[in-house]
Amino acid sequence: QIKESATLTRDVLEQHFSDLKGTLKKLLDERLMSLLQEVDVIEQESIKPLDECQKLIEHGVSTADDLLREGESAVDGDMGQHNEKLCNFTKKALHIQLDSLPEVPSLVDVPCLSAQLDDCLLTILKNQIFRHGTVASRPPVQLEEFVEKPGGILVRWCKVDDDFVAQDYRLQYRKSTASHFEDVYVGSETEFMVLHIDPNVDYQFRVCARGDGRQEWSPWSVPQSGRTTLVPHEWTTGLEGYSLSSRRNIALRNDSLSCGVLYSKAPTYFCGQTLTFRQVLFGIETVGQPDRRDSLGVCVEQRNGDDSLQRDKAVCISTNGAVFVNGKEMTNQLPAVTSGSTVTFDMEVVQLGPCSNEGGNFKLRVTISSNNREVVFDWVLDQCCGSLYFGCSFSYPGWKVLVF
Repeated sequence: QIKESATLTRDVLEQHFSDLKGTLKKLLDERLMSLLQEVDVIEQESIKPLDECQKLIEHGVSTADDLLREGESAVDGDMGQHNEKLCNFTKKALHIQLDSLPEVPSLVDVPCLSAQLDDCLLTILKNQIFRHGTVASRPPVQLEEFVEKPGGILVRWCKVDDDFVAQDYRLQYRKSTASHFEDVYVGSETEFMVLHIDPNVDYQFRVCARGDGRQEWSPWSVPQSGRTTLVPHEWTTGLEGYSLSSRRNIALRNDSLSCGVLYSKAPTYFCGQTLTFRQVLFGIETVGQPDRRDSLGVCVEQRNGDDSLQRDKAVCISTNGAVFVNGKEMTNQLPAVTSGSTVTFDMEVVQLGPCSNEGGNFKLRVTISSNNREVVFDWVLDQCCGSLYFGCSFSYPGWKVLVF
């Protein structure tokens, strides 16, 4: 692990600084080109009036030189043409302003280009570069526990550096056959339920943290493998009043007038060998109009024709918070089920009398929780139950239930 992580760290550092050098060279080249273009523009704009002034002066000198030669010719010419040439020379000389010159800018008004380069940039860059990057021997957070769930894994992590103040955590996972990790959770909690996990398949997980007030993430924890052997919970297909997601773990009460109880595909809520039933969570994502016959719960068997789980051999909670055991309403009541509510069922097996294939007294201690409140009661059955069905029933459309 040490050699592998050291090799990976070297590769990351070399690649990062190589990319950094390429980016810095590109930025410096772009800045140089920008400054050179600025010099070109100033040079062109400043020298243009001076060139025009020079052309006017050269034109005046040329005109005066031509007039001078014409005057010399008039003086030295034939006497018969002397007067005529002299007259023409005099007229031309009167029309040419030999003493007129264009305005030449003073020397202080003429631009003189120079480059202003602040050497403190090198000092600033040097200080920033020497503080850039760190090498950590241990990540501040590590994965702590994997808990199997039907079709999912509950991942827990913890801080191992007491001096590190975490603001957010970032959990990633990948199939053991995949090459890249992907984000599955970013937030302040120290556990997360990863859904859509294929049973009996290894997944790798890793977690990192972001310090309070910081933008960069810490080094990743040591990757660890987790798996679930529990098949995912699924709603049964074919009931007209409900539409299911592709994975059949989400049920939506549709606009159909047909009403009835939607059961699980199989009795996947198992009685464990440790006297504890595995939790079944119902996350309510959206809500419709409530009805007193609405219900979420578990039952011993599927029974077609019922419009609610408020019947015998079933325990359930209504959307108004009423709890029913074998069809009878309890005096204790939970908060109403609303948008974003989560309802959980926990069951612990308590056997009162002899249990055989022919039947016998069988008691489950049930805990139903909703919105940070819970009720606890004993549910007595006349037969042993190694596993239970779950179900729901809603009278009006709009209810959307995720089970995991």
